[in-house]
Amino acid sequence: MPDPSDSLIEYPSDFPIKVMGVMQDNFAQTIIEVVMLHDPTFHAGKVEMRPSSQGKYLSLTVTVRAVSREQLDNLYRALSSHPMVKVVL
Repeated sequence: MPDPSDSLIEYPSDFPIKVMGVMQDNFAQTIIEVVMLHDPTFHAGKVEMRPSSQGKYLSLTVTVRAVSREQLDNLYRALSSHPMVKVVL
């Protein structure tokens, strides 16, 4: 288990995460639902959406309230393993 003092992030803090996937009708809503499982205080107003120049992909920047490294690690794993997601940064 990593030592919490090793983290470069001070908790709690607002933490942006970029999530990219193929453009589809329910992509943003699905990602919001996944994020809310890990940050119940999250709301859709904290989402920035940007389509790719060709309109094939959608990039979402979600800003979560990070309270621990474990929370962020679990959220990254959930997003990275979701079938609609291509990249998480």
